[in-house]
Amino acid sequence: MKLYFPGKPALAVAMGAMVLAGCVSSAAVVPTPRAAPPPKTSGGAVTVPIGPPVRSATPTPQIPADPGFRRAPAGLDNRLFEIWRAFPGKTGIAVQRIDGEWALAQRGGELFPQQSVSKLWVTLAVLDAVDNGRLSMDQKVRIGPEDLTLFHQPIAARVQAQGSVTMSVRELIETAITQSDNTANDSLLRTVGGPDAVRRFIDRKDLGAIRFGPGERLLQSAAAGLKWQQSYSNARNFQAARAALPEATRKAAMDAYRADPPDGASPAAIAKALSRLARGTLLSPESTQYLLGVMSRTKSGPQRLKAGLPAGWTFLHKTGTGQDYKGMTVGYNDIGIATAPDGTRYAIVVMMAEASSPIPARMATMQAVSRAVAEFHGR
Repeated sequence: MKLYFPGKPALAVAMGAMVLAGCVSSAAVVPTPRAAPPPKTSGGAVTVPIGPPVRSATPTPQIPADPGFRRAPAGLDNRLFEIWRAFPGKTGIAVQRIDGEWALAQRGGELFPQQSVSKLWVTLAVLDAVDNGRLSMDQKVRIGPEDLTLFHQPIAARVQAQGSVTMSVRELIETAITQSDNTANDSLLRTVGGPDAVRRFIDRKDLGAIRFGPGERLLQSAAAGLKWQQSYSNARNFQAARAALPEATRKAAMDAYRADPPDGASPAAIAKALSRLARGTLLSPESTQYLLGVMSRTKSGPQRLKAGLPAGWTFLHKTGTGQDYKGMTVGYNDIGIATAPDGTRYAIVVMMAEASSPIPARMATMQAVSRAVAEFHGR
């Protein structure tokens, strides 16, 4: 660098030092000036030597932009515990920050009946088969009277009216998830290779404490104490046959199901699986976005977890509801992904293995959980 001040060499040296002080960063160290004055050049210009900058030994402190990334908000664990403790019956709660490093749970490691929550694993296995070229979303599946199941199955009316219907895999996924149609789900299950194919997917993806049962017909008939007959798929034949059973038979079957549900899963494992789905580590990017979109259109359970979230939050989910026995519902569930207005995502799972409280009280408990997540968000 050369500075030129005609006839004023002393001023030039002083001004040069001032300029240098402004040019060199606070992290740099300027070498000690030489004992001899800098050499002059013609016309009074002064050449000032500048050494290479040296980094400061003390790094600039990094302040985390989001302190909730590594730790749960203070007070949330206690709030969830109070909600869990206040609800009668066997209840499990799990909350995990999807884009973070923490998870909370109450009775999170125990197995709870999933009921229609298990439809999610069927769809995941189907989409995994699509990702690997074993199935196509446009593949056609015929559904006849022999394929009908029981309970909630809107497809049944079309099958009975037309003799059979043909639907694509894409249409079956939409119907199974958004409408929780049992026949659509069992048709997907049959197409992907049966219960063993879903179990292999769960094992291969290391989803943990998540079981998959034998399908709707066998699962529900066994829990009631019946052996499946295809006639049970018509009208209310299943309910009539169940009501005709001896009380001891019905009780023994239900007790066995409650004690060791073949479709049991732990809330913590489900929350972790939802987090992995949202992060895109279970399926291809295309299948991930497709499934999350389908789950956002779920019609069942609008007054469960979803109703507890304030305006500006979004929620995509899957519900599950089991059979009633003497005023108790064995399996009353909702699982999903809540997204805050700032984009932060949480997996929320509430599972009620034995719910004898009125339905509004069950829904109020679920709403309290999702409301707590929103209330403590950002703390």
